[in-house]
Amino acid sequence: MRPAGTSHFTAAARVLALRTQDMGLAVPGFRSPPRVVGVDRTVRRGRTGTGGVVAVRVADRPLTAIIGDMIEGVIVINRLTPPDADRIRTLLWRSMLQFTAEVHAPRVA
Repeated sequence: MRPAGTSHFTAAARVLALRTQDMGLAVPGFRSPPRVVGVDRTVRRGRTGTGGVVAVRVADRPLTAIIGDMIEGVIVINRLTPPDADRIRTLLWRSMLQFTAEVHAPRVA
């Protein structure tokens, strides 16, 4: 599996933000890379208790790992706990299936 690029990260962030907003949840900002060296993901909640920033390392990582970190960031930012966290996580992954299928589809010359 080839590593994802920043354009894939940006496109995934748009899709995930729209779906998160459609569910009535707080949409975090997504950025890359995290400011903390050596980690794949950091989450910083907003000062008002809503929103925040999810920073994800993109370099040398598969897109599915990046998306997984982004989804987990949405769960954390929204302070979701089971069973709501499980339900939202599943819905977000389902919404990303088409996106990942398009990204990983063979390119026709």
